[in-house]
Amino acid sequence: MKFDCSGHSGCENGGRCFQDSANCAQTSICVCAPCFYGTRCQFSTKGFGLSIDATLGYHILPSIKVHHQPVFVQISMALTIVMTVLGFINGICSFIIFNNNKLCEVGCGYYLLCSSMTTLLTMIVFALKFWILFCSQMGLVDNRSFLYVQCISFDFFVHVGISMDQWLHACVAIERAISSIKEALFDKNRSKKVAKIVILSLLALTIGTSIHDPIHRRLLDDNDGDVKRIWCIATYPFNVQIFNGMIHTIHFSVLFAMNVIAFLVIIITAAHQRSLVKRDQ
Repeated sequence: MKFDCSGHSGCENGGRCFQDSANCAQTSICVCAPCFYGTRCQFSTKGFGLSIDATLGYHILPSIKVHHQPVFVQISMALTIVMTVLGFINGICSFIIFNNNKLCEVGCGYYLLCSSMTTLLTMIVFALKFWILFCSQMGLVDNRSFLYVQCISFDFFVHVGISMDQWLHACVAIERAISSIKEALFDKNRSKKVAKIVILSLLALTIGTSIHDPIHRRLLDDNDGDVKRIWCIATYPFNVQIFNGMIHTIHFSVLFAMNVIAFLVIIITAAHQRSLVKRDQ
């Protein structure tokens, strides 16, 4: 037996469609497969993270004033404002501090300067993403072209920004470990040249391993009675799901290993130097 509402099922991700009548159906509902939810089973709890649309979207009540929205939405708005303000201040201050010729004499300065810029841009894009979601679910923004452009771009930019920031901080840790080993033999000029190449390579790598996300994003209309919503969802084919999972696993594992190795090298080197100083005394 097929649960596809006579071939007119609007259910996503293998959801089963049921209608109130076999001949003259007035309404239909979707019964979702495990790990999927939403009126059209468009959201998934599987994978490596939930988008802001999936976690917050259904809590936003259309055509309801902000102070009458659910507490969860109000808290999310307050946290977003606080995070944006603090992130913006942190990004600006970091950029001012690290945009200094003295600090950029070594590669760490370039890594931290780029990190401050990515943090600043990521917070701005995240804040825009949040308020566009809120306005679209409230029914204040319904231009499909605008919503589609932000759908394929904003999540992508946030993901690239966060990944770049993590890689840049790992590069800082590695360079500090190398400098602790080489000490006076550490080549600052070579460090700067390597940093520039590494930053460009990381940007290309991060974009290349995330480009599948905007390619598979689309808008989905969700008509639930009198409530009409437009969702931004990503639907990956099975092979892309495997690729995405591998990328996230490698990303986490390599970053974790880099930070742990750098930490151990710095600790061991510092302990060794102290022992030499005590021996000389």
